[in-house]
Amino acid sequence: MKANLLGVLLGACAALTPWPQQAIAQTTVFERSGGRESFTMREMNQFYKSLDSSYNTISMHKIGAADGGAPLHVVYYCADGTTDPAQWKEEGKIIILINNNIHPGEPDGVDATAMMLRDAAEQKFKIPKNIGLAIIPMYNLGGAANRGRISRANQNGPLAYGFRGNAKNLDLNRDFIKCDANETKCFERLFTKLDPEVLIDNHVSDGADYQHLMSLLTTQHDKLGGAVGQLLHNTYTPKLYKDMKKLGYDLVPYVNIFNNTPEHGWTAFYEPPRFASGYAALFQTISFVPETHMLKPFKQRVYATYDMMQCIIIEASKMAKDIKQARATDRKNLMEQKEFPLDWKPDTTKYEKITFKGYQSGYKTSEISGQPRLYYDHNKPYTKQLKFYHHYTPTLHATAPYAYIVPKAWKEVWSRLKQNGVTLQKLAKPTTMDVTTYTIDHYETTQKPYESHYMHRNVQISKKSITKTFEAGDFIVYVNQNAKRYLVETLEPNGPDAFFVWNFFDGILQQKEGYSDYVFEDLAVNILDNDQALKAKFLAKKMRDTAFARNGNAQLDYIYKNSPYMEPEYMRYPIYRLEY
Repeated sequence: MKANLLGVLLGACAALTPWPQQAIAQTTVFERSGGRESFTMREMNQFYKSLDSSYNTISMHKIGAADGGAPLHVVYYCADGTTDPAQWKEEGKIIILINNNIHPGEPDGVDATAMMLRDAAEQKFKIPKNIGLAIIPMYNLGGAANRGRISRANQNGPLAYGFRGNAKNLDLNRDFIKCDANETKCFERLFTKLDPEVLIDNHVSDGADYQHLMSLLTTQHDKLGGAVGQLLHNTYTPKLYKDMKKLGYDLVPYVNIFNNTPEHGWTAFYEPPRFASGYAALFQTISFVPETHMLKPFKQRVYATYDMMQCIIIEASKMAKDIKQARATDRKNLMEQKEFPLDWKPDTTKYEKITFKGYQSGYKTSEISGQPRLYYDHNKPYTKQLKFYHHYTPTLHATAPYAYIVPKAWKEVWSRLKQNGVTLQKLAKPTTMDVTTYTIDHYETTQKPYESHYMHRNVQISKKSITKTFEAGDFIVYVNQNAKRYLVETLEPNGPDAFFVWNFFDGILQQKEGYSDYVFEDLAVNILDNDQALKAKFLAKKMRDTAFARNGNAQLDYIYKNSPYMEPEYMRYPIYRLEY
């Protein structure tokens, strides 16, 4: 492994001689410490500024500010000296976006990417000219600033690192739909600008103990779908396993096991679009999430991440034509697609056997509780063929409309659509249209907050056709655009990561008007007398529902909610569908 050899030489030099000032500027803290330490935010910025000033192939730019106010940067690299993504697109380059430190306690990618880019600039690692790299050196800056030594209790180094939550204590790898954090807003604007073919999001894995140094979470190919999904599953991923094997790594799929043991196999990670990889899939972008193992030494983890990224980049270059063609095919077919899967479950009838190198597990008496506790015996390694369930099947579908109507009052929605590259058209004048509206018939809400939200679930809806006049300035959003999947999965209210699920429309869930029983009693009699269909339904409900028949308040409420007095906005989903 070339990167590992480089690390050995640099570590030896660090032990023998002081570093000249110029060398310090373009060597990493990781290298100078012999693989024990990771960049601070300040050190990282100085490193990239030095590269920017020294090489015409590297350009560093501010893309916004994190929640805590620190400037967020992107670094562009291309071997031919072009550092303009617009030019990359014109020249048909493969654009790879590398994101580091979304969880600052997992800094392997920060140090690995810095060394890789420096080595590329110095031609020690030659990145092909048909590749354009966009690198976010540190994404979660608030978490990076909250630096310590003990928050990752299960992790083997480095000596100090950041914290998982950002300045607002948000887990940014759960934020890609709700988009509460400034970092996420910056990311989505950058992602829209780049429209990358490949996303690399570097992590360190928690979970089971095993021999493998590196695991790889790839975009779930069924959810990615189409020609790109097939290319990923059948060609790209197998090539990466072969490449890593040549470098001495026994790569294994992300071990999706927590508080359990892997001997019975496991399913591929489920990635709704709240996660980076699930979000990218909405735009036909292939994602790779390298996951080094937490218990392996930091130095080994960093070099494994370096080598994993090299393999991804080199294969992307070789497959550039196929990736471009597959993506173009999928985007063409997307314009004709009407049915979209919203939710998924593992298909346990399909699996492949993988070679897994683990440690025999067992249970012994806990010295804390006196109860049985899990342990892994490193004196008993094993190699087994285990089942990996990497297929998913849809469980919920939605039909895309011709367009959505988004009233201008819902800025939280249309502003997010804009930053994700969605084209919106304002109505120039009040316009009356025949549209479909949803009613929220049932939902449940979590009892504890999840990433600052009390999420809804088990959402049940019904729909009907109405005629409605929309105001000047309301938005019409035609769905036949590259963001079509994003639109459907966020605007259909029963999707698992829909805007409705993330509480964007909770105002409609509270009834604003009511009645006094003694006044409405007389009105209710007149309502039933003048609406024989409602009266028949009311009497039938009394006949079949004995509890209802004994509850006068429930009967009055039933008449009210089915009368013209009931406010139409209650439980009416405020995003409307213009059908084909």
